Amino acid sequence: MLRIARHPYTTARRTALRLLAATAAFLSLSFTGAALPHSAAAATEPAGGSVSVTPASPQVPAGVTAGVAVFDRQTGTFTEQLAPAATFRSASVVKLLIALDFLWNRNPDTIPAADRTRLDVMLRSSQDAAASHYWSAYGGPAIVERMVTRLGLADTAPPPAGYEGYWGYTAMSARDTVTTYRHVLESAPAPVRDFVMERLRQSTRCASDSFDQHFGIAAAFDRPWAVKQGWSGRYAKGNCGSVGAPAARGSDASAPSSAAAGDASVDLSRPALHTTGTVGAGDRSIVAVLTLHQDGTSYGKAYTDVGRLTRSLNVPGGTAPKGKWYGTWGQDVAVRTEPVVGDNLLTRLPAGVEVLVGCQKKGQLVSVPPYTNDWWAYLPQYGGYVTNIYISHPDDQLPDVPLCTSQK
Repeated sequence: MLRIARHPYTTARRTALRLLAATAAFLSLSFTGAALPHSAAAATEPAGGSVSVTPASPQVPAGVTAGVAVFDRQTGTFTEQLAPAATFRSASVVKLLIALDFLWNRNPDTIPAADRTRLDVMLRSSQDAAASHYWSAYGGPAIVERMVTRLGLADTAPPPAGYEGYWGYTAMSARDTVTTYRHVLESAPAPVRDFVMERLRQSTRCASDSFDQHFGIAAAFDRPWAVKQGWSGRYAKGNCGSVGAPAARGSDASAPSSAAAGDASVDLSRPALHTTGTVGAGDRSIVAVLTLHQDGTSYGKAYTDVGRLTRSLNVPGGTAPKGKWYGTWGQDVAVRTEPVVGDNLLTRLPAGVEVLVGCQKKGQLVSVPPYTNDWWAYLPQYGGYVTNIYISHPDDQLPDVPLCTSQK
């Protein structure tokens, strides 16, 4: 095996070499862009197993503001509550209320085909155009007002004065999000319940705006789960999907290009990233994690921070996937169907995101000067491989990850 020699460089010199490596990669390789690794150390956690044991408390990463609620439907109790009444701009989580409002006096089996299509992409792929259609056609803020009354929501409110056209500025709290899911699961007519939950269970990894939306719940737990995610902020362009997938800015299509934080009772400025949904057989636990991040936070870091917070929660019925969590470095790092470079791109990772590594194997030799490596990491949640060059660990072969023993 060819590999880069591991010399006792100083930290400064190794950083300089990695800067050269990233620059070379941007110029010469199609599967990555220039960026520095966040750390040479792995960010690892124990592999697999039940996560229903009670941690000391939700572990909120530095710089993150969070509202958290976890409700166990089997016992009828909350297992986690952290600022559950705090309000956040909802971003795309409000699409749940938009869908429920439209379906309030309608049977999903008899609505026009065009509406079934719109609701499908709005709930599965978080399409903004579909949400904007219903917002414009059915009263905008009046949708939120109706649903507040119908569901008895305590903290939810329409967008503030001056932003009535922006559905993503609806205020929601973690506890109201739990109430919304409880309505869907326990009070809504069965056809509505099944229609909504089926689509949340079929959430696409790549959203309609090319953002990877399988963070938080979708990454922290094995299926069964169902999710409705939300993101809004000055993130870089989405890069999820194969070559040619359209990219979009991270700012919510329902929001203006900028808004002052003091314009409303909710923060309209800092980057938001929310994960909500159900976990476990029979939708046992309802999970709502609403977060704000420091200005300038990248999508990959916000994605990682929400993942760490979600994995720290006591979620009855949830099972952690097997593998080791590692940081990555580089921009537009490719996930491929096989451990070779070629016409086999599955998607690209958000820059600097943590990934779950299930196993590793040798594949095509990849060179990103001064790094050369023929080891590839298999990411079970993506169903594909990345070269170990972009895993944040100094060794070519990860020391605590098993070999891939079956065909993947």
